[in-house]
Amino acid sequence: MPAHSPTRTYAHPSAHLRCDGISFSYGAHRVLTDVSLTAPAGTRTGLIGENGSGKSTLLRIAAGELTPDAGTVTAAMPGGSRPRIGLLHQETPFDAAATVARVLDEAVAHVRQAVLDVETAAHAMTHACDDEEASEAYARALERAEDLDAWNLESRVHQMLTGLGLGDLTPARRIDELSGGQASRLALAALLLSGPDILLLDEPTNHLDDAATAHLRDILMGWSGPVLIVSHDRAFLDDAVTQLVDLDPSPLPDQVATPLVADGEGTGIGATRFTGTYSDYLTHRRRARQRWQRQYDDEQVELARLSTAVEDSQTVGHADWQPRTEVRMAQKYYADRNAKVVSRRVKDARTRLAELQERQLRQPPAPLSFHLPDASSLHGVAPAGHVGPALVAEDVGVTGRLSPTSFTLQHGEAMLLTGANGAGKSTLLHVLAGEADPTEGQLHRAPGVRIGLLTQENHIADPHGRGPSRTARQAYADLVGVDRAGEVPLDTFGLLQARDEDRPVEALSVGQQRRLSLAVLLADPPDLLLLDEPTNHLSLLLVTELEAAIAEYPGTVLIASHDRWLRSRWPGHHLHLEGLSR
Repeated sequence: MPAHSPTRTYAHPSAHLRCDGISFSYGAHRVLTDVSLTAPAGTRTGLIGENGSGKSTLLRIAAGELTPDAGTVTAAMPGGSRPRIGLLHQETPFDAAATVARVLDEAVAHVRQAVLDVETAAHAMTHACDDEEASEAYARALERAEDLDAWNLESRVHQMLTGLGLGDLTPARRIDELSGGQASRLALAALLLSGPDILLLDEPTNHLDDAATAHLRDILMGWSGPVLIVSHDRAFLDDAVTQLVDLDPSPLPDQVATPLVADGEGTGIGATRFTGTYSDYLTHRRRARQRWQRQYDDEQVELARLSTAVEDSQTVGHADWQPRTEVRMAQKYYADRNAKVVSRRVKDARTRLAELQERQLRQPPAPLSFHLPDASSLHGVAPAGHVGPALVAEDVGVTGRLSPTSFTLQHGEAMLLTGANGAGKSTLLHVLAGEADPTEGQLHRAPGVRIGLLTQENHIADPHGRGPSRTARQAYADLVGVDRAGEVPLDTFGLLQARDEDRPVEALSVGQQRRLSLAVLLADPPDLLLLDEPTNHLSLLLVTELEAAIAEYPGTVLIASHDRWLRSRWPGHHLHLEGLSR
């Protein structure tokens, strides 16, 4: 038996979700084009694709928060009733002044109401002697309460909070007193306790440690309704989903994709369904991409040949050829024959050309490929010039947040920082970066060492007050300096498509904003690079490239991560935080 038992769920076992031909644009920016998928009851579908490919948008459309420009969403249950749909957003929707108790009360209000309905129906039945209608109302109320397991509600709430690492939260705690990770886990707990018939999860494992991720996986394995999951967590996808749907551009005819030439790369154009694990899909995707490229190249060769044939088929034989007889009748005969042959050949070539142009594939978009700047642009990062440790921590601790911790990080070394939620990983990184002070212990940094920190929260400062119209390119130049932006342009890193560099920052997806923050940090790479959950919100393929690039970073790196895939393949040093002593 597992150490944790899955929380019972109450989704309707016959609910289903279907999206047909969904297209959606934000203004002039097309995000989804002709996307279709089916999620029957009991299936767990992982939505994957590049940042900006419309995964979160598709969830919001499925939840009824957005209306598609084209296409339909069908969410139904037997009898035609409308299923309850629950959506977990990447950013928590709570009022800052709300308490933990209020959030949970709102999530389970329908369960408590079911108990009250039973009491009301029972009271009515006792005062209506042998009233068949009152008896039936009581039976219906009792059945619903039993279906919801209403009398075990408090136990289920406790089990859910404990399983997601929130067992120590007091009911009176305000949302603005919680960490970002705690607020995200509370949102997940509230959604699961509400028991929607259709469950939509946007990056549910971003702030979960191993135990909480296992708890979520066990819940989903027993969820009777359909589940759609947007996730970057490769190990979780391998464990939890029954099918994958890739929203990256697929090989559609060029005539369909033509209106999207300017912004089609990285957007969801069609959808590719795959039954199997994410590990299997990596191989499938690579081979499919190779087939797409070969077919496109072959079609382009044939198009060029047919275009030439149309031009060259205007005459038969040599243009200056003359019949051997000078008889006028013979000249007319050969001229007419030549005209007919030319007409037939031109018509055939034009027909084949038009048919191929009609069905030719769109060109495979160039995938983003993350890489570090050239060594010549790495100011101050010269590990060969440093001898000894870059940083030494001696019993460094923060009261109530980080137990005394000691370690040494050598110049040029890469270290992975792990630990359960609440162990103090983020706190330690902020202390190392000089953004928080330790309450005990000593911290020694090598003289002149420049430190850069990528936090979990996306906060892209606006020092010049440009406001909502500020583009990603402008934000990058504002934060790294115009001169530095000229030396190392934003497109150096392969983190954003060209079209996205000129879009407003506020219009970028959460993952794209995180990419921008990473580019700002690496524009003038620090000697010591601190990364707090760097794989959160990033696309799966970019995460893989980021991990490979970290191994080549010319400075010193310390990464805090829950990512099991990353941890299982980590080749460097490892520091594990046990957490606060109770």
